[in-house]
Amino acid sequence: RFGTFVVSVSLENNIFVWDFKDMGFIFFSFLLPAGVPLPLAPFLVLLELISYCFRALSLGIRLFANMMVGHSLVKNLSGFAWTMLCMNEIFYFIGALGPLFIVLALTGLELGVAILQAYVFTILICIYLNDAINLH
Repeated sequence: RFGTFVVSVSLENNIFVWDFKDMGFIFFSFLLPAGVPLPLAPFLVLLELISYCFRALSLGIRLFANMMVGHSLVKNLSGFAWTMLCMNEIFYFIGALGPLFIVLALTGLELGVAILQAYVFTILICIYLNDAINLH
């Protein structure tokens, strides 16, 4: 259940360690963009640090939530279709074909969502890596 969180946190930590080892303390300059007024600097550094820490969490939660919703929907509709199929009357058997086809369609939709989420996850990790390498 925590696989998506573990992947996102480990990737974010690897990016941090790799960049800190490569650049040293200059890596932390991304916390303060150029041209910020001095009185706002402490607040902006704190805000950027919180934002940086929650990036991995948001990646993991987004991926987990989309996977969980798809699985729950297919499971509920599969149970409904199975109940309809197990009833011994012909009316229920014919009526169960509709939910069965809906389950098949939702399985295809869930596959599409999984591919799209993997794409979004990869693109966001690449953007985060680019931000870390180029320091914004």
